Amino acid sequence: MNTLIAITGLGVVCLLFEILNWRKAMIPFTIAGLLVILGLLVGVPEFEKPGHYYGNMIMVDHFSTAFSALFIVLTIFLVAMSHNFYKNHQAKISDFIAIKIFLLAGAVSMVAFGNLAMFFLGIEILSIALYVLAASNRLNLRSNEAGMKYFLMGSFASGIILFGICLIYGGMGTFDVVEISELSRSAELPIWFPIGIVLVTIGMLFKIAAVPFHFWAPDVYEGSPALTTATMSTLAKVTAMATLYKLLCAMNADVDTTFQIVIVAVSIASMTLGNIMALRQTNVKRMLAFSGISHAGFMLMALLSLNNSGGTLLYYAAAYALAGIAAFAVILYVCRDKENEDMTYFHGLGKTNPLMAAILTCAMLSMAGIPIFSGFFAKLGLFSLTINSGYLYLVIIAVVSSIISVGYYFKLILAMYTKESNETRTATPVIYYGVAITAIALNILLGLFPSLVMDAIG
Repeated sequence: MNTLIAITGLGVVCLLFEILNWRKAMIPFTIAGLLVILGLLVGVPEFEKPGHYYGNMIMVDHFSTAFSALFIVLTIFLVAMSHNFYKNHQAKISDFIAIKIFLLAGAVSMVAFGNLAMFFLGIEILSIALYVLAASNRLNLRSNEAGMKYFLMGSFASGIILFGICLIYGGMGTFDVVEISELSRSAELPIWFPIGIVLVTIGMLFKIAAVPFHFWAPDVYEGSPALTTATMSTLAKVTAMATLYKLLCAMNADVDTTFQIVIVAVSIASMTLGNIMALRQTNVKRMLAFSGISHAGFMLMALLSLNNSGGTLLYYAAAYALAGIAAFAVILYVCRDKENEDMTYFHGLGKTNPLMAAILTCAMLSMAGIPIFSGFFAKLGLFSLTINSGYLYLVIIAVVSSIISVGYYFKLILAMYTKESNETRTATPVIYYGVAITAIALNILLGLFPSLVMDAIG
């Protein structure tokens, strides 16, 4: 609860910096504030004591604390890259930074909810912030189109979630997840309860862009400003996945075999379609959109062994998000001042900037699941859990899907090292370098010491 209050307060202070015309100090102050909050969250147990707050609206446990720490780390990277990305919009820098901080508050609310009302409130805080960021480039037609598509699809998904919450309330007579969990163990359940769970799950599958609810993602990812796309594909995606996991654990959805079969089907469809479609892309952001769809399919495998896969899901989310941050730092560096993120801009990057090319290569290898990167061990952990749950054929399909993904990841890698460069790169934005190096270093560190994350959730 203290974490949520501190983050919200930091967002308000960012707005005050604008009133006082302290724009230059805003990003360093925000990063320092987030680091202090992260240090208190991780290093001071008394700062965020497990328990229920405000009439069970907020429920703090190891799960919410661990994911909140991950969200704060990702937000630090995103805020740091804002310094260069919004250099031509200094008058509006406070808006962009404050929106990202409030987005983080929504993300923390989504994994710390103890009441379905707080769950929905967190979703809306995060979603509205992303709608604004997606359409933030007002003079760009593609950004306007992306914002409108994301708003329409997101509103549609939120409506489905809200309808599902209403049915759950109608069946159980309460919004409190602890009471719902206890009532769900009864022999006879009202028909509205499972229907409500299905609707809420469908709405969350929209949020994580899982097949067949993925159709908005490629266009929105491609049209949105690159830093907004980085936010969607890392922070927003892992937040939605963690929230879906916690929600289903609270509802005891794992007792239904039919539900697990549906999750298997969605997982297979997401992994297969996402990777096959990514093979055809020439725009890097669009390619990563389809890659994100496939990773959503991998993360859905954690739902097949609810109540004992929280640590593995956290590890996979951290590995995927850190690789995504590193990749987007390089993309922002290469495609700054460009109209799009076409793969031709990456030609010869291995010769003109070997360091950034190496970092992007490492990020792609981690997403593909190659040792020594944490992406490999994250997939290995998910595969082990899935086999223990009795779904060996799903793991076989996932392995084949991972092999397919190597094709489009290496298409980008080969373009950097085998093609001739079509431009000379002289600028050296220190922020992009720092973010890219730090993110990929953390990714490798988690690959070497997976217990740093796996043991965070009891």
